[in-house]
Amino acid sequence: MRIPPEVRCPDHMEPLFPDAGGEAHHEDPHSLCCPCGCRFPVFNGIARFVGSRHYATAFGKQWKAFRKTQLDSFTGTTISRDRLKRCLGGSLGVVRNKSVLEAGCGAGRFTEVLLSEGARVFACDLSEAVEANWENCQKYSNYFICQADILRLPVCPEQFDVVICIGVVQHTANPEKTMAALCSQVKPGGILVMDHYTQGYAVTPSRRLLRSFLLHTPSKFPLRFCEGLAAFLWPVHQSLSKIKDHRTFGRLYNAFVSVSPLVDYHNAYSQLGANLLRTWAILDTHDTLTDVYKHLRSAEEIAGCLRNCGMDDIETAYAGNGVEARARKPTRQTEPTAEATKGAV
Repeated sequence: MRIPPEVRCPDHMEPLFPDAGGEAHHEDPHSLCCPCGCRFPVFNGIARFVGSRHYATAFGKQWKAFRKTQLDSFTGTTISRDRLKRCLGGSLGVVRNKSVLEAGCGAGRFTEVLLSEGARVFACDLSEAVEANWENCQKYSNYFICQADILRLPVCPEQFDVVICIGVVQHTANPEKTMAALCSQVKPGGILVMDHYTQGYAVTPSRRLLRSFLLHTPSKFPLRFCEGLAAFLWPVHQSLSKIKDHRTFGRLYNAFVSVSPLVDYHNAYSQLGANLLRTWAILDTHDTLTDVYKHLRSAEEIAGCLRNCGMDDIETAYAGNGVEARARKPTRQTEPTAEATKGAV
C-alpha cells in the first residue's frame, strides 16, 4: 500500500505510518497509525477514516453493484470525459502532472479519465464506493484512494493544484460547509471544479413519493425495487422512444417520461445502446430515489458561497445536472467570511 506524503491524521495532522512498522510502501498494513495514538483501519487495501454508518450508505451499495457501468472504458463512449472536460473549462490539459483531489469519487468514472491524462489523483469517498473505484483504477501508479469525509479529510489544507467534486455537493448535509472544505484544500493559484443541482431539477411527483418510501426501507430493498420498476416500466419507455422525434406523437413520449419515476436517457445518451440505456436507467433511478439529501442552489448562490470562501475568477453556468462552477484561489489568500460556513438555506 503506497501512502502519499500528504496523508495525515485528520484529528492531529500528524503523518501516518503502517502499524507493522514497515515502509510507506508496506503491502498490507492492518491500520495506519498516528504518533498521537490514533489508528485508522485498512480494509481491502483501502484506508478508512470514517465508520460504516453514514448517510451515503446507499451510494456505496449502488456503485459496488454498478462498478463499471458509467466508465467510458466500459461503455465505449466519451460521456464522462466530455462532462469532465466541460467542467474543467474545455481542456483536460489543466490536470496533467498536477496534484488532484477528487472528492466524492464514486466508482471512478472521472477518476480513470484524470489518471489517463497524467494527473496525480488523491481520491476519496464517504461510502464503500471506494472499493469499486480501487478495483477499477488500482493499475495506475499515480493514484491513492481512501474512505473519508470531505469535512474531515486526512490531509493538511492547501495541498492540491486542482480540487474536483462532481455530482456530490448537493448530496451532503450542508453544501456551504462542503464548499468551504473543498476550497480549503486548493493551493494558492489552484482551481476548484464542482457542480450542484439547481431549481428545476427533474423530481417528478412519482419520484418524490417513492423516495419518501424507499428512504425508510432496509438497505438491500431499494435496488431490488428499482430493478422491478424497470422490468415493469422500461418496455414502455423503450417503445415510446421510437416515436420521440415524431412531430405529433413525440408528445406522448415526453408526457410519459415526465410522470414516470424511471430516469430515461434516450434523448441525452442515445449512443449507449439499448442494454446500457436500461442499466443506466436503473442506476440513476436508484441514485435519485435513495439520496438522503437533495439540495438545490442557484448559480448566484454557488458563486456567492465561493466568493465568501475567498475564491476568485469564479465562473458558473447552467449545464449538466444544474450549475457547473469553477474558481481559482488567489495567490495571496484572503480570509473566508463568516458567510462561507453558514447553514444550508
